[in-house]
Amino acid sequence: MRPDTLSIDSKPFLVRLRARMSAFYALTKPRVVSLIVFTAVIGMFLATPGMVPLQILLAGTTGIALVAGAAAAFNCLVEQKIDARMQRTSRRPLPRGELSNTQTLIFAGVVGGVGLWVLASFVNVLTMWLTLATFVGYAVIYTVLLKPATPQNIVIGGASGAMPPVLGWAAVTGEVTLEAMLLFLIIYTWTPPHFWALALYRTEEYAKAGLPMLPVTHGPEFTRLHVLLYTFILFAATLLPFVVRMSGWLYLLSAIILGVWFIVYSLRIHLHYSDRLAQKTFRFSILYLALLFAALLLDHYLVA
Repeated sequence: MRPDTLSIDSKPFLVRLRARMSAFYALTKPRVVSLIVFTAVIGMFLATPGMVPLQILLAGTTGIALVAGAAAAFNCLVEQKIDARMQRTSRRPLPRGELSNTQTLIFAGVVGGVGLWVLASFVNVLTMWLTLATFVGYAVIYTVLLKPATPQNIVIGGASGAMPPVLGWAAVTGEVTLEAMLLFLIIYTWTPPHFWALALYRTEEYAKAGLPMLPVTHGPEFTRLHVLLYTFILFAATLLPFVVRMSGWLYLLSAIILGVWFIVYSLRIHLHYSDRLAQKTFRFSILYLALLFAALLLDHYLVA
């Protein structure tokens, strides 16, 4: 075969390969996983007064990211028919036919298995088991059992989403302490107002998909009230690290400013709702969590 022919024939293969790799990458929900990894890494640094050992940092981050990506891929596999009915998710690889069920299942199994092996081999067994439990909680208990069955799916299933800082803490210390559970509590109470803000402006899509999200089953006014109530609960939870002397004044000031900011958004949703405002609140909630954990980290090293 002539060199020029090889070059011409190889281009479609490279294009297909890149498209396939892109589809597998999209299965892992990289934006969601990035926030998971970020809070897990913060948990690692908060668990020690010094620096996190490099092996723990690299292996812990890699293992948690791989298992989180595998859980996301499994979620895409289970919910592909639902995703196809919703505009927000209709462009995911499975609804578009870019990957098969078998390919997705194998990918999730291999990626998740490698992640668990990394954690068991280079971090510690406790972190591996906690990460596996988190996978089961999200991919099976939340996705398969809770999400299609109850409007409280986010409240109950939020436990798995709140685990990353606990995983990071366990990776460094080999145990789960009160401080780790306070980090868990913050994300656990953050999840309902964060996700219900999304559900409010996607209510018709969730109804079309047949999912019993809170605004579908109980109406928008009830949901808006609960967004506000949970934001107050979240505000109280974010003060606990200071109460137990896990953090100092820098974090406390940051938590108060960010908390009041979030409450203002929730009040506006409750009193003067619009889809645009709900969308802005959802986006702000992501920034809120990132800034809150960043403040914890800065306080830990600059003040403590």
